[in-house]
Amino acid sequence: MPSDKRKAASSAKAPGAKKQKPAPLKDEKRERPEGWLQKDVAKQRGETDLSCNQKRIRFIADTQKIKQGSEGLLYWMMRDHRIQDNWALIHAQQLAVEEKLPLHICVCLHVPKSELSTLRHYSFMLKGLEEVAKECKELDIQFHLLRGVPGEVLPGFVSDHGLGAVVTDFSPLRTPLQALESLRKSLPEDIPLIQVDAHNIVPCWVASNKLEYAARTIRGKITKLLPEFLTDFPVVRKHSYTATRPAKPVDWSKTLGSLQLDGTVGEVEWAQPGTAAGSAMLESFIDLRLKHFATHRNDPNSAALSQLSPWIRFGHLSAQRAALQVQRFGKNFSQSVAPFIEELVVRRELTDNYCFYNDNYDNIKGAYEWAQKTLKDHAKDKREYLYTQGDLEKAKTHDKLWNGAQYQMVTEGKMHGFLRMYWAKKILEWTSSPEQALSIALYLNDRYSLDGQDPNGFVGCMWSVCGVHDQGWAERPVFGKIRYMNYKGCLRKFDVAKFETKYCPKKL
Repeated sequence: MPSDKRKAASSAKAPGAKKQKPAPLKDEKRERPEGWLQKDVAKQRGETDLSCNQKRIRFIADTQKIKQGSEGLLYWMMRDHRIQDNWALIHAQQLAVEEKLPLHICVCLHVPKSELSTLRHYSFMLKGLEEVAKECKELDIQFHLLRGVPGEVLPGFVSDHGLGAVVTDFSPLRTPLQALESLRKSLPEDIPLIQVDAHNIVPCWVASNKLEYAARTIRGKITKLLPEFLTDFPVVRKHSYTATRPAKPVDWSKTLGSLQLDGTVGEVEWAQPGTAAGSAMLESFIDLRLKHFATHRNDPNSAALSQLSPWIRFGHLSAQRAALQVQRFGKNFSQSVAPFIEELVVRRELTDNYCFYNDNYDNIKGAYEWAQKTLKDHAKDKREYLYTQGDLEKAKTHDKLWNGAQYQMVTEGKMHGFLRMYWAKKILEWTSSPEQALSIALYLNDRYSLDGQDPNGFVGCMWSVCGVHDQGWAERPVFGKIRYMNYKGCLRKFDVAKFETKYCPKKL
């Protein structure tokens, strides 16, 4: 999302309208051999002996003491699918060691009957978990893949294995919060249920205890707390206590093949799942693209972005790790480090805040009053073009740039951040109501984007269509006071013809 430094609402021009296109980037070679980052990170982990900050932890159930006579401790892995750099697992292992108990990890695999249940998403998830399971075996941690809804399968699993506590990670979204509450009600009263925010650098409930209005209202709160929370991670070590009942091995290929998924939304080649691949992408960003982030990040034709969103979304890579490494090795590119940290930390954690404190994070009721009013006032305005969801999904509009952005998302599972704003705003302009526009934007993003079904996606669509975290602008038809973006503005920003030539669909 764009900067808070904006023109007054009386201005009808989109921000940055007078900016010149950035010069094209030249191909560059790395100065360091590939794989250096993982070696450096392993050394960093081995040099620290930190415990999980207690502010990162909250007890969901009343009981806080681990049940005596237990046979193990469980980390229920929901959002953060990785072993290292995972505060929830770090805390779970430290508790297990203190109690001299074996450590178990479980993931509950449930596929809803939905057009959003695609091969693209579940293949990425399961292949990442396969890496997790392999690492668990090396560390003598038991990994279990459970089939079913958490509230139905977890209580019996905890009872059968004699587990004395459940630690889990944090998500602000509706479904995982409901699953957490369901488990709380189902667990025996003497089993603690502990949640650790392993996804945000500053824990969501610590950064703010309320819904923040915009980046400017949360930025200072997060920045003030970064020295306390933006620390190195201790290593997750080989566990000292072996389980008497080892986990059953998982046939990953068979598991993926057994799922009822939409195979028409297939896997993508550019993004390989798992922590190792995510670390490699971070390394390439530091080596090749970070230096250009400040000047070229709004150019969809330039290789200037981190491309980390799929790995962060699935928890294969820690955002905290990314921030640490960019700060550590990006000292020569300070002009790029600052805006990257702003997007990775402040803007991203603002989206968790929005979804956690606003039950209507995915519908018009979640918009501010001024936005709801202006959208309602202009809901009946005449649209120059009207497209159905099917037209938009197949990239059949008059706008070649929009079609190219949609085609890239369908085929590659990604869309440049600047274009995603333009893309969503055009859906508002070309559909019969704001409600329909938001519904279609969320559907397309969540179905095709590899980083979809995530707070960033919800808030990105809400910002574009409903003005969330934005301000009122000059009033115009259809948009009302919602910020407007147009094709001419894109022409001033980057080489639109180059993008259209590459991505405008031949067929879809």
